This record gives sequence, structure tokens and C-alpha cells, in this order.
Amino acid sequence: MATQYVMNGSLFDGTGADLVPDAALVITDGTITAVGPRVAVPKPDGAELIDAQGGYILPGIIDAHVHLMFEAGDPMTAVTTPFSYNFYQAMTYMRRTVECGVTTVRDAAGTDAGTKKAVEDGLFLGPRMQISITALSTTGGHGDGWNLSGIDLPLGVPYPGMPDAIVDGEEAVRKKVREVLRAGAEVIKVCSTGGVMSPTDHPEFTQFSIEELKVMVQEAHFRKGIRVMSHAQGAEGIKNAIKAGIHSIEHGMFIDDEALELMLEHGTFLVPTLVAPVGVIEQAAETGKMPEYALRKAQETIDAHRASIAKAYKAGVKIAMGTDAGVVPHGTNLRELGLMADLGMTPVDVLVASTKVAAECLGWEDRVGTLEAGKFGDAIITSVNPLEQIHDLATTSNVTVVIKGGDVVKDLRASVPAVA
Repeated sequence: MATQYVMNGSLFDGTGADLVPDAALVITDGTITAVGPRVAVPKPDGAELIDAQGGYILPGIIDAHVHLMFEAGDPMTAVTTPFSYNFYQAMTYMRRTVECGVTTVRDAAGTDAGTKKAVEDGLFLGPRMQISITALSTTGGHGDGWNLSGIDLPLGVPYPGMPDAIVDGEEAVRKKVREVLRAGAEVIKVCSTGGVMSPTDHPEFTQFSIEELKVMVQEAHFRKGIRVMSHAQGAEGIKNAIKAGIHSIEHGMFIDDEALELMLEHGTFLVPTLVAPVGVIEQAAETGKMPEYALRKAQETIDAHRASIAKAYKAGVKIAMGTDAGVVPHGTNLRELGLMADLGMTPVDVLVASTKVAAECLGWEDRVGTLEAGKFGDAIITSVNPLEQIHDLATTSNVTVVIKGGDVVKDLRASVPAVA
């Protein structure tokens, strides 16, 4: 029986409670079995000692919106890259994700059941995944890569395990949701508005009718525990998604007062992805290869995006951290925490959004999100105080240790004798 004993650090358990100084954490066979002040949590005989060296012990961070199978770049490179190469490249994306401190993700399109299984079987390092397989889109919608030239550059090429995502009409939607569930989806992803990275629409364009969205929710609910998440940026598409019973709003760039009231009434989660438009603008400046339409729309929406998320936070909407990593480089996920704080969220609320609330958004609050007995042994150690230096968590070297399921998968600690 493998046991780890993490000690000599201040502990933030993810619930929002005060830091516990000189704390200890026991992980046995990948599961947390004890946590609290070190005087109350003695070291088990034979346990591996993990000295936090005066750092800070946190739950593994949860990113509720990533795309592990791709990373935005030159469109021509994507066109000329052999199909299978993308899977091998994604292995580096997944490793970078874990090494920055993110141990659990909700993949919002692109990752299939085989990739999830390969990580679970230990073929390579990656985060725990809840997968949506693909993102359902109308013709001409956010998931439609057709360009005015007639050239089609889809976000994902259909293949066994990855159904074509373009669908129109209630009965076609019903069948498509069933196909995606058959392929292994654990959450249904839909685009109820246009977006920044799509060539022929705009974030404020409304896509899918309420009736079509309700069909998706109905089909998902036929399978216990399946929820629907919606890429929703324009106000009308946000409200349609909430009215249809969709569980979480992704991005939420143009939230109006009516949408806020609906979110509070329905208990809808909001996943801000503040770093996504920032990343589009930065990549355009750095590489010059970002499509003109993407840069233009990112610039048009970035201020409204920030204002909407700040308004939602003040209103009391449930906010779960998500980044849209893939649009921004994988491994830079924790930049999002500083951007959330910049909008007025307290560091405690940012950390809870990145752990406990994100777990609730996934429906995995019984498994991850807080350092409590019975949950997976996912924890990180930081060299900086997250309550005082939350922006510094974006520097990956400040996350000195990452533990996933009791396995130390990253360790940058100085080589000094451990304090027993």
C-alpha cells in the first residue's frame, strides 16, 4: 500500500476556509485519507515524506474549458500536418497542462475516448479528463470552418470516435447527440452563438433554436449525470441556452441583466475564459499569422467580456475557472487566475472557482476540487502565497510539486533534508 505524507506547508483546502499553517496531508493508494494541522495528522509508518519546504499546499487546479488536442497557430501548418501527428503533439500539451498545476480538465471539443483511456492507463502523462468529444454547431456556425474562398478548415476532422459536428434541425440534433454520446462523451458541448475564431459569424450571432437546444438537454438527461455546456457569447444565445436547461455558459462575453437573472434563477455556471481573447491578440502581434477576422473580433469583444464577467461575479453567479487552452498555449492556464483577480474577484474566490466550484461544474465534487478524505490525491505545492501573489501562479516554476492520484509527477524542490 503506497502512502504519501505531505507536510511542512500552509494548506488551502479549496473550500474557502482559512489557510491551515503547518499542515499535513496523507494520501493512501491515490486517495486522501487524512488532512489537517500536522499535530493532528501524524506520519503513517512507512509513508513517503513530501516536504513542502514552507510552501503552500493546494488542491490540484481544475480547468473547466480546454482543448487538449490542438493549439492555435498558422492555419497552413495545420493543413499540411499529417493527421496522426496531432495525437503525438497533444502528449506535450497534456504534460504541460499537468506541470503548470492543472490535474483535472473538462475538454470542450477535440479529445476522444481513446486519448482519455491512454492517459488513464498510464501510457503518457495527462490530466484527469471529462470529455465532450466535439462541439455541435449549425451550418455557418462557430464550429463550421468553411471560408468564403470555399476552402473548409474545420476545427476537427471527423474520424471513428469523432462524429461530424455540423447539424441542423431538431431531429438531426437528436441523432447527433446520440452519436456523440455513443462515442463516449461525458458532457455535451454546443455552440449557441458565434465566436472569435470562426470565419463566417460573430460572437453576437445566435445559433440553434431553443427547441434544438432543449432536444440536446433532453437527450443528455436520458443518460444519468450527463450535462450540456454551451459556447455562448452573445446575449440572446446565452439566454436561449439557459432557458433550454443548459448547465454552463462558456465565455459569456455579452451578458445582460436578464441573462444574469436567469443564471441566478437556474443556478447556471459561468466559465469566463478571460485569457482566450487576450491570447488571440498576443499571438497576432507575435506571429502575424492569426486570421484577420479572429484578431478583429477579439479586439471588438475584449472589454465587453471583462465587464460581463465582473458584473456576473458581483451578482453572485457561480463562476468556474476555464481558459480555452488550445486557443492559448497549454501550460499557461494559470494566467486566468490573475485575470479573474484583476476584475475584482478576491484571491480566495479565484482559488475556490479553480477548485471546488470547477469540480461542481463538472459534477465531480465527490472526486476532486478540495483536499478532503475520500477524494483523489490530487495536490500541488507552490513556493508563493496564492492569497497574496495570485498572479505569480502563472509562472510555472512557482508550482514546485504536482501530485496526481498520489503520484508525484513534477518535483522542483530544492535538495535539502526533509523536516520530519
